[in-house]
Amino acid sequence: MKKVLFIDRDGTLIKEPADEQIDSFDKLEFVEGMFRNLSFIRKNLDFEFVMVSNQDGLGTASFPEETFWPVHNFILKTLRGEGIEFDNILIDRHFPADAHPNRKPGTGMLTEYIGNPSYDLAGSYVIGDRETDAKLAQNLGCKALILGKDGLDWDKIAELLFAGERIAEVTRTTKETDITVRINLDGTGKSDIETGLGFFDHMLEQIAKHGMTDLYVRCHGDLHVDEHHTIEDTGLALGECILKALGDKRGIERYGYCLPMDDCLCQVALDFGGRPWLIWDAEFRREKVGEMPTEMFHHFFKSVSDAAKMNLNVKAEGDNEHHKIEGIFKAFARSIRMAVKRDIYHFQLPSTKGAL
Repeated sequence: MKKVLFIDRDGTLIKEPADEQIDSFDKLEFVEGMFRNLSFIRKNLDFEFVMVSNQDGLGTASFPEETFWPVHNFILKTLRGEGIEFDNILIDRHFPADAHPNRKPGTGMLTEYIGNPSYDLAGSYVIGDRETDAKLAQNLGCKALILGKDGLDWDKIAELLFAGERIAEVTRTTKETDITVRINLDGTGKSDIETGLGFFDHMLEQIAKHGMTDLYVRCHGDLHVDEHHTIEDTGLALGECILKALGDKRGIERYGYCLPMDDCLCQVALDFGGRPWLIWDAEFRREKVGEMPTEMFHHFFKSVSDAAKMNLNVKAEGDNEHHKIEGIFKAFARSIRMAVKRDIYHFQLPSTKGAL
């Protein structure tokens, strides 16, 4: 089955001016990163390219055809020069007030793709810059990639299409804890965390925020006994989830950070090399920070290291215990962010052994 990229024009391939009408060459400006990445996609992936564009009133006095086609044809010629060919070009000329089914997000121009067993719409994408493009994807039953939403740009679009999403979920259930962890390594820093331990939740939120990962954690543990099982098992589930999301690790930076936090200096270096090991050089003078025993910080990171099969080296110095452990979590997050970064233009396993 064939997959399709339904690609918007204005605001996606070329920048859209204030009057939303590209009717002269002096208004023409291509979107940054589009040529390199769309050419890469065309060369390396097996998608059909379909341009789907609303051009309000094309052919009327407000938008004469003779002002549209020279610019449009130049765009297509320039794209072809970069190896970017469109298999189909669909342009709707109606005004929004016409409410015509051909106008995006309507699917009237796309009937040849809908219900056609030759096409895999569930595996296809709409790439655009507006909510109407997201709605078109919904109406077609495919996915949406919207430029500017959550910082999405052409670099990230190419990465996601070529290397795939890195989303994983792990459920860990024992007599002591019932835990679900979901992670998106290519997220935007969103978190939804409930472990029953407020300070622990706050630290896990640092991993999401500073690691630019989306993280969901639910833990129901035997807190009536103590905090040990909740913290340790959450670390095991999180580490397993990270390992699962990393997949084959091709193209990742692999290594990763040190940062100051007020009076403290915290260093976390890691290696997703497949060999778990923890070096822990951090001492705490208080028994607890919040309701979290300070002895459990070591246990948590040992659990993450073991389950994620990462080499983890943690050092911290300073006087404020809260700042010290928060700095460690932030540095850990930044290390993950650095190490999981992918380069699709050098999509190789970062190892001379050929295995991680």
